[in-house]
Order: sequence, then C-alpha cells, then structure tokens
Amino acid sequence: MSEPLALTGAPNEPSATGSVRALPFPAVAPARRRAFTEALAGWALAGPAVFFLLALFFLPVIGVLVIALTDWQFGALTLAFVGLANFREVFADDGFRASLVNTIVYVLIVVPGTLVFGLLIALLIESGKSCRSFYRAIHFLPFMATLTAMAVAWEALLHPTIGLVNQTLAAIGLPTANWLRDENRALPVLAVIGIWQNLGYAMVLFLAGLKSIPQDLYDAADIDGADLWLDRFRTVTLPLLGPVSMFVVIVVALRAFESFDTVKVLTQGGPGHASEMLLYTLYRESFEYLRTGYGAAVAVVFLAIVVTLTLAQARLMDRKVHYQ
Repeated sequence: MSEPLALTGAPNEPSATGSVRALPFPAVAPARRRAFTEALAGWALAGPAVFFLLALFFLPVIGVLVIALTDWQFGALTLAFVGLANFREVFADDGFRASLVNTIVYVLIVVPGTLVFGLLIALLIESGKSCRSFYRAIHFLPFMATLTAMAVAWEALLHPTIGLVNQTLAAIGLPTANWLRDENRALPVLAVIGIWQNLGYAMVLFLAGLKSIPQDLYDAADIDGADLWLDRFRTVTLPLLGPVSMFVVIVVALRAFESFDTVKVLTQGGPGHASEMLLYTLYRESFEYLRTGYGAAVAVVFLAIVVTLTLAQARLMDRKVHYQ
C-alpha cells in the first residue's frame, strides 16, 4: 500500500517507489497575518497624527491655493476662476514690492542682532557667579509675554511728546524724533523691538549649548597656546555652538518673517508703506479690503518664499556646522 498523504497543505509529488510525499516548506499564512496586524497597528497609532497633519496643514494650503485662482471676496456667495490673474496683480503691485523689501530688511536686521546679542548675554551670564537664574528670567520674560501687550507698552515709551525715550533724550541734550511716524525710522524701530522680543529665546538656547561644551576642550586649547579668551572663543566655543546657532538662525528668521503684531498695533504699515510687511499686507487685503482671492495669492507667495529661504538657509549652514 501507499503511504498516507501528509496533511500539510503543501503540494505533493510521486516518489521513486510510486508513493506520494509532501514537499515541506514553511507556512506563510501566519507570517502574513502577523505582518498585516503590525501594519494595521502602526497605521492605527500614526493615524491621528496623519489626520491632523492633513487637516491642519495640507488641506488649508490646498484651499488657499484654490482660492488664489479665483476672484472670491470674503462673504460673497459666488466666485469665478481667474487663473493666475491674482499672482500677476501681486507682482505688479508697488505696495506688495515695498512690503516684500521691508520684510527682507527687517529679517536682515533682526536675525543677526538676535544672534549676536543673545550669544553675548549668554556668555556674560555663564561667566557670572551669582544671580544667574534671575538674569535668565529677566531676559526670557519678553519672549513669554504677549507681544500685543508689549507693543502697547512700546507705543507709550515711543510717544513723540510724553514718551520715556524722547524725555530721556531731551534730558541729556540729544535730538528727539517721532519714532513711529518717520518713514526712515519706523522700520528700524520695529526691528529693534523684534530683537528685544527674541533675545531671551536665543539666550536660553546658547546657554544650553555652552553648558554642553566639555571643559576638557578648553584645557586642551590652553595647552595648545590659546591663552586669551578670544582665542578660546574662536577655536572652541564658536565651532561647537554651530548646531545651536543654526537652529537659532532658522527659528528667529521664521519668527521675523511672521511679524504682524507690532506692525498692526504700532504703525499699521505706515507712514505710507514704510513699515508694511507681508503678513500685514495679507491681513489688510483679505480682511480689511475683503479681496480674499488677492490675499490668498499673497499667502501663497509668502509661503513659497519662506519655505525656499528656510531650506536654502538650512542647507548652506549645515555645511559649515561642526557637530560634537
């Protein structure tokens, strides 16, 4: 008689004696079932994050892009497709070009100023022996405070007649100015407020970076002849602060591009377009003039500029960063 068939679920073939033997191979069904279960669990865990990423970022971006291709006005029940007409109008608008230039100038003042003064204050606090926590809290307070409330305080300080700034300048015999209504001074004043507001954030990050530098490296620098503090700063401190510096530059640049509160409260973009910046232009066109399609086109251009500059900045700076 022939051997009984092996009930393994595998294909069978006749043997040399005429009997049927099973071809053994590992069962794949349990492995596939396990892989499917793991994939399902992974999607279940990542699902909420993916949903909110789509709902809060990608879908609004797509919505803004679609609105930018129409003539829709806020509150209107009808709209018409106009293609790239809004974008052509944006780039032909003198007000938009002035706003773009003002934003770039503002960023070029705020980012280096925040970087230099934040690092300087961090070095001074780190070199001190007492009251470090107090100094950290004092310098970090502007970053934690509501910028709109701080802008109101700055408006009082910069008042042309009763403001503390002009009163102090007059007391020591220096000329005063109408800081927020002078087209040559309004934007630099806003930039100074931007530096003041971001200073504490940069200071805290630089303090963390300074504490992560091993003392052995400073000792080795002393042995190699770097006796002066400037030599140690140039050869040890500054290179090892590269990653922190890159992070500070990118974050502060993004915050500078998003400047809106101080412009809205202090200058409303004036005098003329002297202190108008991109986010304020977007707000004014969309919610004051109710030109939502045009405002959406400004938003798309603004997003493209910020993403491009951020990626280029990160790539260029990453090549020069020394990691520990």
